[in-house]
Amino acid sequence: MNLYVPIIVLGVLGFGFAAVSVLMGSFTGPKRWNRAKLDAYECGIEPTPQPAGGGRFPVKYYLTAMLFIVFDIEIIFLYPWAVAFDSLGMFGLVEMVMFIITVLVAYAYVWRRGGLEWD
Repeated sequence: MNLYVPIIVLGVLGFGFAAVSVLMGSFTGPKRWNRAKLDAYECGIEPTPQPAGGGRFPVKYYLTAMLFIVFDIEIIFLYPWAVAFDSLGMFGLVEMVMFIITVLVAYAYVWRRGGLEWD
């Protein structure tokens, strides 16, 4: 049980900090509301009415998100490999080259399909 005490203390401190921050914000924040404060803020531009279904987003937003996830996962796998490079030997090198080739094939596919162009 002694091994879990630091984790429990950290969790209690994190929860306590979050709770105190929310409570202090509600106590010290402004209490006067008006129509301008309740309106949506869009960088000084008047908000435009949205369609009932929320409208359609271009597919390019989703492609960008998927590209971000692919390259983020690549970094997550590359960092531990770089740290343990000496102990993995030739097997680790071959596996990482195959992984990078797979990611580059996905990148080339998106590039050829025009997923990186913002017209």
